[in-house]
Amino acid sequence: MTAVHIPGVPVIDAGQLVSTSPATGAEAGRLPVATDADVRQAVARARAAGEWWAGLGFTGRRQRMLRWRALLAKRIEQLAELVHVEGGKPVADAIVEIVTAIEHIDWAARNAGRVLGPRRVRSRLILAEFSAHLEYQPYGVVGVIGPWNYPVFTPIGSAAYALAAGNAVVLKPSEYTPAVGQWLVDSFAEVVPEQPVFTAVHGLGDVGAALCRSGVDKLAFTGSTVTARKVMAACAETLTPVLIEGGGKDAMIVDSDANLDAAAEACVWGGMTNAGQTCIGIERVYAVDAVFDAFVDKVVARAGRLTVGPEGTDIGPITMPQQIDVIRRHIDAAITSGGRAVLGGPSAVQPPYVHPTVLVDVPEESAAVREETFGPTLTISRVRDADEAVSRANALSYGLGGSVFGRRHAVAIARRLRSGMASINSTLTFAGMSTLPFGGVGDSGFGRIHGEDGLREFGRSKAITRRRARSLLPSMTFDRTPTDVARLVKAIKAMYGR
Repeated sequence: MTAVHIPGVPVIDAGQLVSTSPATGAEAGRLPVATDADVRQAVARARAAGEWWAGLGFTGRRQRMLRWRALLAKRIEQLAELVHVEGGKPVADAIVEIVTAIEHIDWAARNAGRVLGPRRVRSRLILAEFSAHLEYQPYGVVGVIGPWNYPVFTPIGSAAYALAAGNAVVLKPSEYTPAVGQWLVDSFAEVVPEQPVFTAVHGLGDVGAALCRSGVDKLAFTGSTVTARKVMAACAETLTPVLIEGGGKDAMIVDSDANLDAAAEACVWGGMTNAGQTCIGIERVYAVDAVFDAFVDKVVARAGRLTVGPEGTDIGPITMPQQIDVIRRHIDAAITSGGRAVLGGPSAVQPPYVHPTVLVDVPEESAAVREETFGPTLTISRVRDADEAVSRANALSYGLGGSVFGRRHAVAIARRLRSGMASINSTLTFAGMSTLPFGGVGDSGFGRIHGEDGLREFGRSKAITRRRARSLLPSMTFDRTPTDVARLVKAIKAMYGR
């Protein structure tokens, strides 16, 4: 019997994971569902492939990854269309996502040798007879559990850096976007056909759990904080190290000397791009009293011009149908608790779409302020000054990204935000900066992808000392004499006792 497909909801039909468009219900792909044995076998194959891949060295890997980058660039429209069909994301947004991913592949490939390769480290006087050396060796096999909201950019943020570091990668794409994940794997295989260095396993949450327990040497996860805790628990069974990007509830602060036109434009983009389904999306805004009214007017005017629909629009459908219930609940809670909708509101929820909604006067204890909404909604709150804005922004357990608009004090304010990242007079831009690390604190996770920290995240540091002369102050030997110990004590007092 053929399974009945609800648009956007993945189903398993005859052992295959069926992915459909949340906007039209059109089938986007069918992928075989992996069993526990399939996952273990994929990891075993990846381990052998990883030895070959690591053996290519930084130069060999760089050449192949740059060919992959070029292939993605040449087929950017094809991949963007698949992202659009499978997840509902507007094609223009999909192209921006892919462009950013390509940039990260390029940077990781070009810089891995410099960041991770063997190098000499300065010795200290107390062990001057030894030289010190440091290098970063690949873990072996890295498992990546990717999300559906950015099915290209986010998995590549882990996979490209892990690959550049010399690891093989087994990807478990979200069940909502498996076709995109398989496309990435297949495209890599075109430029690296020799070994299964980058592979995928498909299925629901149980397949992700199987990957956690499969013997991977490290696991990178992106998703909700609730699921992140489950991933950590599963990986803890085997002491498998994890990199976690959990949820977010990012805040934007608008100071009294901000450019309000620029702030409003960036706020709408940061809060409503990809229908608000962005882990680093702006969900809360704190505007100081002096500019609050003018800022709200500009945001409403800008957001009110956004178009919503399946094709050629600014905002597409909500990818996960059940998320619509969360969005509706948050809007209703905001209104019930005394908030006002100055744009949209309860009527904005028109499945599978949610129209832009701007809420003001929402109490801080409301779910609309405290919980991740993941929809094209904003709460804008009036605050006395930047100090109050920072206090409110830091009040939640999340700490992924954030934004500050202002002139004189913007940098100081950004530094005070309890977040892994912040942008000044822009929103979300740190995600595209391949030279900077990406990650959060608190309930938003730990560990970093992107930049030099992202490369080091996927390599084990290996420290090596090498004797280059006899010891003038022998200590780490049973051949030391009382005179040697006395000289050592005298030297330490002279060096550090002042």
